[in-house]
Amino acid sequence: MTQAILTINAGSSSIKFALFERDDPVRPQAALRGELDGIGAQPRLKARDAQGAVLAELTFAELAGLPADEQHRRSLDFLVRWLDEHDNAWRIIAVGHRVVHGADRYAAPVALSPADVDALAGFVPLAPLHQPYNVAGIRALAALLPEVPQAACFDTAFHMTQPERARRFALPRRLSEAGIKRYGFHGLSYEYVARVLPQHLGAKADGRIVVAHLGNGASMCALHGRKSVATTMGFTALDGLMMGTRCGAIDPGVLLHLMEFRGMDAAALTKLLYKESGLLGVSGVSQDMRALLDSPAPGAAEAVELFCYRIARELGSLAAALGGLDALVFTAGIGEHAAPVRGQVCRQSEWLGVRLDAAANARHATRISAPDSPVDVLVLPTNEEWMIAQHAAALVQ
Repeated sequence: MTQAILTINAGSSSIKFALFERDDPVRPQAALRGELDGIGAQPRLKARDAQGAVLAELTFAELAGLPADEQHRRSLDFLVRWLDEHDNAWRIIAVGHRVVHGADRYAAPVALSPADVDALAGFVPLAPLHQPYNVAGIRALAALLPEVPQAACFDTAFHMTQPERARRFALPRRLSEAGIKRYGFHGLSYEYVARVLPQHLGAKADGRIVVAHLGNGASMCALHGRKSVATTMGFTALDGLMMGTRCGAIDPGVLLHLMEFRGMDAAALTKLLYKESGLLGVSGVSQDMRALLDSPAPGAAEAVELFCYRIARELGSLAAALGGLDALVFTAGIGEHAAPVRGQVCRQSEWLGVRLDAAANARHATRISAPDSPVDVLVLPTNEEWMIAQHAAALVQ
């Protein structure tokens, strides 16, 4: 039987999974991957092989009507049974989990003990929209596969190399000491990009690099020596760039105003800031960048313009933190596939030395900077699942 690493990214309404061969850890290609979605309504499973062919499309009608947490647990049970029944050539030897928050306790992936799981549950107040489901996935898999070791890989860990001044808010010291600070997220994505940079930049990979992870969730990270020195997300994954449905950075006075004069409580503000803002809120059309780029609606164009403006503005801030800029890297769904977004950002950043090759950008080339550009501009696909599998395999070994 082929040894395999299972990766799990458990959210509130969906669970993404992938299976990687243990004997071929260098190849960043999953043997199969898929998603359990519709959790909370009617869960569905869809899986594809390495070539993209559909292996399964299943709907679990018997779970409809059950509480969401029970659907979550039983959906994972279906997944484990499907993997076992689908192809007996696989033997899962480890499970790697994406965990949003490791606080200051975890600066690297960890092989999970019961004490670690309890500690992660204690971080729920730091990431209440994500951490409970990460922990639920870990506990469910521990019950389903009790003999299989599990590893946690943290979105926050990569940013632990930042200097203290980059992590501190200008709040009373007692709050900083209580954990109110900038943590940063998307760390697994940045770690993957940092790992492959030498293949594209050679020795320049250790220079002053800004990586733009642009997807439904979006952030940017300044790297020096391929280590994080500053990032746009802060205490939560709500800060920084405008996103699909999240507002990004906002004057705290706006929130005080909404509370005092609009009567909004924490639940209403959470819904507004996380679910109703960003590209969706500004455009009034969609949170999907593809739909906005195709839409004739004025609001769609305004949303795209604001999205690009925020990226270009944050690029200037991160370049200041680095003391200059040697390369700009676009990654994640929008970063890899939306040439108009990359084009706007590069044109607004010419003052930094960015020179765009429009033809290369249009065909989504790996290098989209002009030959005479002082700043290299790259488009690199990210692979967070592979990073999780790599860490889980190393911890098992």
